[in-house]
Parts: sequence; structure tokens; C-alpha cells
Amino acid sequence: MVHKFSIDGVNIVVDVNSGAVHVVSPLVYALIESTDNDIEAIKKYTNEEIEEAKAEIDELVKNGMLFSEDTYSQVAEKIKRRPVVKALCLHIAHDCNLRCKYCFAGTGSFCGERSMMPVEVGKKAIDFVIEKSGDRKNIEVDFFGGEPLMNFDVVKKLTAYANEQGEKHGKVFRLTITTNGVLLDDEKLEFINENMSNLVLSVDGRKEVHDFMRPAVNGKGSYDVIMPKITKAAESRNQDNYYVRGTFTRHNLDFSNDVLDLANLGFKQISVEPVVGGKETDYALREEDLPVIFDQYEKLAIEYAKRGKTDDWFNFFHFMIDLDQGPCVIKRMSGCGAGCEYVAVTPEGDIYPCHQFVGNKDFCIGNVMDGTYDTEKTTAFANTNVYTKEKCKNCWAKFYCSGGCHANAYQFGGDINNPYEIGCELERKRVECALYIKAKEME
Repeated sequence: MVHKFSIDGVNIVVDVNSGAVHVVSPLVYALIESTDNDIEAIKKYTNEEIEEAKAEIDELVKNGMLFSEDTYSQVAEKIKRRPVVKALCLHIAHDCNLRCKYCFAGTGSFCGERSMMPVEVGKKAIDFVIEKSGDRKNIEVDFFGGEPLMNFDVVKKLTAYANEQGEKHGKVFRLTITTNGVLLDDEKLEFINENMSNLVLSVDGRKEVHDFMRPAVNGKGSYDVIMPKITKAAESRNQDNYYVRGTFTRHNLDFSNDVLDLANLGFKQISVEPVVGGKETDYALREEDLPVIFDQYEKLAIEYAKRGKTDDWFNFFHFMIDLDQGPCVIKRMSGCGAGCEYVAVTPEGDIYPCHQFVGNKDFCIGNVMDGTYDTEKTTAFANTNVYTKEKCKNCWAKFYCSGGCHANAYQFGGDINNPYEIGCELERKRVECALYIKAKEME
């Protein structure tokens, strides 16, 4: 299986099964799986040029770098992952001081009672992940919400407990906190910088975009409140080991301007992601929006490539791709590990496959307080891969996205093995843009 595309005059051919990526001439590009337009383009070349290009293609095929065989399907049949939990999303607060219109968490309550995680529950969750991590030494914990800074005293106590228990059991905890920044002050920032490996700061981009979608409880915009704080936070971490993380919706389809606005403000680590919402909402992305979104990604990729070697450089999360030492084949086929390697724990101690499943009781897989843990459900997640998903089998990008988000698949397709189609379209375009950027870096 091959996939070819062109961005800004750069012709790229991807050999899906070998992972080889080729930047090719217009003639070679036209000869590989030719369309009607390609056939017309070929006519302007001489027979000698065409034969030379065909010989180049034949050599790639001979070396297993083009039209290579799919040997992964046989590997997939043998995958029987043993669920080993190595990452934990601690829902420190099921409450929030913002009322974001697109919030999947029901403005922080996760469609339940607003509550804070008691320290006893958090300690049990840490005990749980130590027990379930098996021989793994490194464990990831994300302090999440709602807004975790609303329960910061518990964050501090659990940080100390994780480090204490990690040393006792030979584990290393890598801690992250995700915050909207409203309550971020010098004291909290100092603690975060001393104890957290990563910091995620929520902001949607331009002031008018951010304030429209992310108002405070009183209905007023939050941009002016948070920007000085998150700017200071990014600078205090030397523009590394953090992300400003935003969401674009149907209300700002020109989202490349939001990314560039953040970059122009000096942020170097940026993630602005597509909203996921039901069809009944006015902000949800629709199929007819895809051409505009694709154009925005390409526009952003071209600008990103131009800035790559200048002082104006920045990292964009969705354009980061590893063509040299990426994850192992099982990881490439199986994805994020939700439900088997990664779980979320609520203030009540309930365990869910990930933060986006929280509140859906059908997916509750146990409770850290009573020691229950449904291994049958976790095994179902562990055994999903791109070959158990019909829509993934013949997708050229399957080894880059690894089957997509289970929660989105369930929300829109009713099954974790039925990928969210709009999400798939966006992922394919982002991978194309990432490969284009790699090609420009090698010029």
C-alpha cells in the first residue's frame, strides 16, 4: 500500500508497510499509481526520462521500500497484551472555575456531583498504579480536573506520597499538572516547577476566540486573567517541558491564526486540537468544514517549516513525528493504551479507561477504595489494534495514529473499534503536514 500527496510543490510518497517515505520528482510522483491527471502530466516527458523514472521505481520496489508486503497483520493476530498500568490520570477536582462551552467534562463535573478528591483516595490510586505497573519502573501521573488548582493542597500531599512510595518500591514518578491558569500564582508555580516534569496550560489562542469559548463562572472572559500567568509559567520553564493547549471549533476554523498568535507571543510549545462535539452543538466540526481545515493545516505547516531554523521557531504537537526511532510495532498498531496501560481515577475512586470515559458507568472498570478491577474489560481494550478495526485496515496512516481515540470512536460509532471518521480525516492531513515539514528540514 502506498499513499502520495503534494504540499507546496513537495511531492511525497509513503510506503505504508515498510514505513519508507520518499520525496520524489514530479515524474516519479506521476508514474506511481497514476490518476487521470497524472497520465496527462506524463505526456510532457520524453521516453528516456520516463524509462529512467520507472527504473528508479523498480529499484525501490526491489529493495522493499515501495509496494512492500503487509506482514503486520500476522503479528496482530498474535498480539495478546497483558494489561500493565503505567500511567494514571488523577481527577483531583470534579469542579472548575471556568464554564468552557465545549467542555467534554460537563464544565468540570463530568455530569455528576461537583466534588474534590480526598487525599485518601489519591493515595489509594497511587498504591493501585504501583501494584498494577508490574516490572515497569517509570510511572506517569497527571493531576487533572476540572481544575486541579482548586484542590492544590491535595496535589501537594499526593506529590509527596508518590515520591515517597516510588522510592520505597523502586518506581520513578513523572508528574504533570493540567490547569486553566486562573489560580496559578507564584507559590503554586514554584511548587510545580520543582515537582512536575510537565505543565499543560489551557488557552485557545486569540483573545476574542478564547473569551468566547472559555468564560468564567460569571460569564466574563478569562483571557486577560490567565495570559500574564501562563506567559510567566512558560518563561519560568525556559520554554520547555510545558504546553499551551487549546481547542479549535467551528467558530474559529481559521485556527492557524490562533496557533501563530500564540507563537508570536513567544510560546514555543503549542498544541491546538480539534473539538469533539455532538452534531447538535453549534461548535462541532462537520464534514463540510474539512476542506477549510485542511487548508489551515497546510498553511500552518508551510509557515512552521519557514520558521524552523529561525528565532521564531516553535513546536506544534500535531506536527511532531519520528521517522527514525519511533515506537515498537505493537505500540504502532495498538495506540494510546487507554483501558490497559492508562486509566483515570475519579474523586470517588472509580477507575475508567481514560479521562474521556469518566461518567459513563458502562465503562467503570473498578474502584481503588474497594480493590475491584475488571480485567475482562481491560483485556478488551488491550486487544484492540488497527487490524481489529475495519476502517483502519486499509488506511495509509494507521501506523501513525494507531487506530485513533477509543472514547471518540465509542461516542460517534458506538464501539471502540469503530473510529470517528472526521477525526480520521484530520489525523491523515496532520500526518501529511508533518511529513512535509520533515522533507523541508532535509533540504
